[in-house]
This record gives sequence, structure tokens and C-alpha cells, in this order.
Amino acid sequence: MRSTPIGIVLMDDEREHVYTQSHEENMRALNGWADVIRKHLKNVDGTTPEIVVGKETIHSVRTAQKVGEELSKANVKQVIMCYNVWNFPFMVWPFLNSIGKDVPVLSLSNNDGKYPGNVGLLATDGALRQAGRRTHRIVGDMDDEKTVQKVTSWLRASQAYTTMQNEVYGMYGGHSMGMETGYFHLTPAISHLGTTGRQIDQLLLVKRMEEDVDEAEVERGFVWLKEMLGPRILFDGKMLTPETLKNQLRLYLAMRMVNEEKGFDFCGLKGQRELTEYVCLGDVAEMLMNDPYDWNGPKEPTVCATEADSYGAVTMQMLKYISGGLPSLFMDVRLYHPEKDLWDWCNSGNHSSYYAAYSMDPKENFEKVTFHPALEFYFKAGGASVEFDAGPAELTFARLGLWDNDQLYMVIMHGEVAELPEEERKALNALTDPTWPHVHARIDGTFEEFLNVFPCNHVLGTPGDQVDALNYLCEIAGITPVILGSRGKTRLQPLWEILG
Repeated sequence: MRSTPIGIVLMDDEREHVYTQSHEENMRALNGWADVIRKHLKNVDGTTPEIVVGKETIHSVRTAQKVGEELSKANVKQVIMCYNVWNFPFMVWPFLNSIGKDVPVLSLSNNDGKYPGNVGLLATDGALRQAGRRTHRIVGDMDDEKTVQKVTSWLRASQAYTTMQNEVYGMYGGHSMGMETGYFHLTPAISHLGTTGRQIDQLLLVKRMEEDVDEAEVERGFVWLKEMLGPRILFDGKMLTPETLKNQLRLYLAMRMVNEEKGFDFCGLKGQRELTEYVCLGDVAEMLMNDPYDWNGPKEPTVCATEADSYGAVTMQMLKYISGGLPSLFMDVRLYHPEKDLWDWCNSGNHSSYYAAYSMDPKENFEKVTFHPALEFYFKAGGASVEFDAGPAELTFARLGLWDNDQLYMVIMHGEVAELPEEERKALNALTDPTWPHVHARIDGTFEEFLNVFPCNHVLGTPGDQVDALNYLCEIAGITPVILGSRGKTRLQPLWEILG
């Protein structure tokens, strides 16, 4: 998975007799934190972002410039400034200005009474905030689990932010069925995240399907799906046939091909109505894009949002990096059951099959998956709809929204996929569409809270508790986080929000 280098340095005292006597202890603290980060920041694919440790503590203007230039040459995109003793605050400027003015900054101190690291943190970080720099502060020890979790969450957030700054979103088609909340609003995305987009007509995909896709590769994918699903591919001789399913595989391969050619890091597929009425339903192609595997083995998930919901795709990409590379989940906000305080989030679209059993082994997930004939009422070109119920798990749900043209915000909810008896699940699914994938979700937050602030009809998800990491990401990017439930009540507003 893509990542950006992390710089970590120690801010030090200018007095020679002080910084020489404390040098060994300071470097032990600095390298200790670097080792902790390497241990806890592993991605799903086993990689760890590069950690660049300052070779010297910052104890003079010249060392500040030298270390800053070293980190700049190493292409560092975020910085942790450690405080183990008192330091001379003004040296932060020759250090940071040697790297770049916009790198995210975390100030990290011990809580030791012998040496005033906290004093140095507040004096130095205060200087940054005087100049309008959005920074974050964490105080604690590297053997404290909560402190390490905060540092890891901040780094996941900064990794998402700095990686997406150089990414391009590919939008195949325009906003589906005129859903304006799904359109790619260019200027706010560039301003806050650095992410731009390019719109490509779906005709290009159709032509690649017809002219460039390797039919032997299509056949291999078809055989693999038959092996994975067996009788759970419900061929009906009309909407779902071997040929309509193969057409969905052609669409998957065409998207992969064009993504590579155009340099798209993630994408969205309009589908309705042109593809769904004249080519094929996008569900299988979208599932495979988001899955961490296909018939050729393990792969990195490529975010692909159904109905070309562009801010849905951007949210999914943020969730992918926050989670360390797991697939992101895309859902319709379909039905609320007040008597159960339960949401049924489902749509004919790109639920990654990973969420059936949360396994990196496709066999374990596909055991719970069924391919149904596409509904002719909506999808005249045919193909398979992917159906399963997401397995019980802790999840975090989120969605980017736009207020008054340029103000980005993100609704964030901690929650879970509820474990329900099979008969109850079937009865609930029958109230909407039993041939589509479902997430039976409970969230930390009331129905009224959700209805009051949620920006659109699509909600996105990722495994685990990622609320703190998403909050950090929003604060780094200048996006307003709107956290529902108990977590929202305990959130501390950063200074720049309080002062407006």
C-alpha cells in the first residue's frame, strides 16, 4: 500500500553542557518512539511507512536546519517533534521551514517531572499555533497503551492525508440519476485534501470491454467464481447467464486497465442508467475492485464507488488508509427499525465480499455469498447481484458532506454490525430486497441525530474503532468532524474551531 515517510526528531536545549549530558537519554527516547511506531503501524499487506529519525537532536539553529534538510531530502511528509527535556522554542522555525510549511505536526512529550518536556512542548507548539499552524499534542509514555494508540491514530490520519494529497480520482460517467451529493466537487477536495478528479465517459470502458480485454482472463475469472460459489450462482437463463456474468468480469478488467493507464488511484462507476440498461450491472465488477483478492490471488483493494458517488469514493479512500489497507464498505441508508434501534443498510452495489466473514481467504467469504439474477425492473442489461449479510463486527461509519459550496464536514459514527438469528435477518431483508447485500447496523447515536446531520443517501464503513483517527484526519485537513453519540459529546474542539 502507498505510504509517505514519517519524520521524528527531538527538540533540545541550546546549552552545550545540558544537551551533551542528556544526549544519550534523549536519543534513547527518540529511537524508542521510532521502534514503537514501526511495531504498531503495520499495514494489512505487511508494509510499514518509512520512519526517518533525526540524526541529531535539535539544539541550535544549524542543527535545526541540517536535520530539517535531511528530512526534506528523505521526502518526509509528516513530523513528530518529541520533547524529553526543555528546549529553545524558536528553533522550530528553521527546522520546519527546511522541510515545508504544510507538513502535519504532532508534538509528543513525556510526563516526567525531572525534565520539563511538557514546558517545552507548550512553549514550542504554542509558537506554531500563534502563526496559524494546526498542530496536535499528545503527552504520555511509550509504555502506556493509550498513549501509543493515540500516536498510532494520529499517524494513520496523517498518512491518509499526505498520501491522498497526490492522488487522482477517476469518475466513470457523471453523477448517476442526477444525485448531486454524489458529484465530484473539485475545489473543496483540492483545497482540503489535495485530491483531484478526472471524468471519463463510460463509453471508453465499453470499448475496452469489446476490443482489449483478454478473453482467456475472463474465462479464468468465470471458472474461479463457479468454484467459489458453485450452486449459489443462480443462473436463470435470462438475466443471469454465463455470458452476462462474463460481461461483468469484462467490465472489471476494463476498469483495472483504464485505472492503470490513466493513473487513477481510486474510482467511481456511474452504472445507471447507460451501463445497467445496455451493457451490464456493475455489482460484480465493483465488488472485485474493492476486494483484497481475485482469481489471480491477493491484491490491494482499489476503492470503487457505485453510482460514481465521488465523495463516497473519497470517504472510502480515507477509510482504506485509516484502516491500514482494508476494503471499505459502501451502503445505501435504506431502512430504520425503531423497535430494534437497528438500521438496514443495503443496496445493489459494491459491498466487498470481505465483509461476509472478514477473511483474507476468498473461500471463507464466498461461502456466505450468493449471486442472484439482476432485477429486470431496474437493470435491463442483466448480470448478477451480489447478496450476503455482513458478519457481526465492530465498525466505524462515516461520510463526507459539503455545506454551502465549499465547507467540507464528515459525519462519523462508532457502531457495529449486529448478530441476529437467521430467521430474523431473512425477515428484515424481505422488507427491502433479499437479493442485495445487507448490513444490520447499530450506531452510537440516535435516529434523530443521524437524520439531522447526515449529508446524503450513502454511508461508508471500515472495521474497528477508527473514530479518533478520523477525527485527527478531519482536523489536519481542516474538515469539520461531526461525531454522533457519546463520542461526539466528549470530543474536545481544537483551538482553530473554537476561534473560528
